[in-house]
Amino acid sequence: MKYGSALGKARGLGSAKGGSRHWWAQRVTALALIPLVFWFAMAVARWPHADYGEFTRWVAAPWNTILLISFIIAAFYHAILGVQVIIEDYVHTDWIKILSILSIKLILAFLALASVFATLRIAFTG
Repeated sequence: MKYGSALGKARGLGSAKGGSRHWWAQRVTALALIPLVFWFAMAVARWPHADYGEFTRWVAAPWNTILLISFIIAAFYHAILGVQVIIEDYVHTDWIKILSILSIKLILAFLALASVFATLRIAFTG
């Protein structure tokens, strides 16, 4: 017994197509963010009165650079997935939904690239 509509079958849309991959990606990024958030929070808490020079030396340390870039990528990807689900659930006009998802993805991808670029610039040029 199949529960999809004829149009859904024709388009290849149905149960467990892209939705399960999206769901798993969101859970995996959430799981990856748990230790990264603890690391980042503890690192920031250790530097309450740090000046710019101390902070740039901290970012330039290889492990800190790698972990910071991992945190940025995971956080922005998780945000993209989460905001997409919110838009899909609460925006009912198709063209607004598509435009909103595209806009959010482009904005967050740009911010992620800018963050990674800034981190790498600090790491390599100080």
